[in-house]
Order: sequence, then C-alpha cells, then structure tokens
Amino acid sequence: MAFRRFLPMFDRVLVERVAAETVTKGGIMLPEKAQGKVLQATVLAVGPGSVNKNGDLQPVCVKVGEKVLLPEYGGTKVSLEDKDYFLFRDADILGKYVD
Repeated sequence: MAFRRFLPMFDRVLVERVAAETVTKGGIMLPEKAQGKVLQATVLAVGPGSVNKNGDLQPVCVKVGEKVLLPEYGGTKVSLEDKDYFLFRDADILGKYVD
C-alpha cells in the first residue's frame, strides 16, 4: 500500500505489471527465460493531467483500477517498500481492456 502515498505528476500513470504465467494450462512449469514479457498492468494512481498550449488542463485517459496494455519497452521503474511499480506517460499507454 506504499503506492497510496505516491502521487504521479502531470500526465504520468503509476502501474503494477500483472505477474507472468509460470504454469501452462496443461500444468507444465515454465522456466523464467521461456516466460513472455508481461505487457498488461493495473493502474494504481494517475496524475491530474498535462497543460496544453492554451493553458487548459488535458485530463489523463485512464482511471485507477483499469487494466492497460503497455509498450514492450519504456517506463520508469519505481521501488516503493521493496515492490516494483512503473511510471508511464498517458500517451505511452497503448490501450485499455474493457470488461
């Protein structure tokens, strides 16, 4: 719950990546090198948004609790109380999953 004391600035989004699959549907254990890179994450905190040329606030497109698709590379790693989170710009997020 350390992320609750962390507030992203501007159009930044704090996410926690979903854990990688370690077992296949058939029950076979996957070695670490065979696991794919996890591109799905859950939004934990969002900044207020960025200011455009006119001085108006452009709000962030995602909300806390939504599942998003991240780019394969990028983001800033943030460690809070021995747990790793990632900061992305709102524009870097590729999409969000709908239920």
